[in-house]
Amino acid sequence: MAKRLQVLLVGEELAEIQELARRRHQTTAAWVRDALRSARDATYPEAGRKLRAIRDAAAHDYPIGEITYLLAEIEHGYGEGAAG
Repeated sequence: MAKRLQVLLVGEELAEIQELARRRHQTTAAWVRDALRSARDATYPEAGRKLRAIRDAAAHDYPIGEITYLLAEIEHGYGEGAAG
């Protein structure tokens, strides 16, 4: 059984979707249904993979220091590279 779904869009969004549907010779509703199906069928990265990457990065020992000092070092390095 079909159910109605109401989605509110600002004028520019709706106009863009209507144009995309027109180019595909579809109604706006058909285009939206296709877009929702595509989004539903898409694969998304699992959260565990992202968390492992963050934990791996956090396990390393990175240089730390006062931010103004670090930024000054970076700027100084840029100056040396331009002169070389």
